[in-house]
Amino acid sequence: MALIVKNAVKEAAKNVNVSADFYDALDREVQALVKRAVERAKANGRRTVQARDL
Repeated sequence: MALIVKNAVKEAAKNVNVSADFYDALDREVQALVKRAVERAKANGRRTVQARDL
């Protein structure tokens, strides 16, 4: 499941082209970030992921 929105990435990367493999790599990074945040929240006894978990 993709977590990123390609159009939003294109807008953020103004004045440059974005390759298809960048989207895939970015999505993997975001998924890993979310996974680490969830693990941290659970380790702290919470069921809610918060900004501080990043």
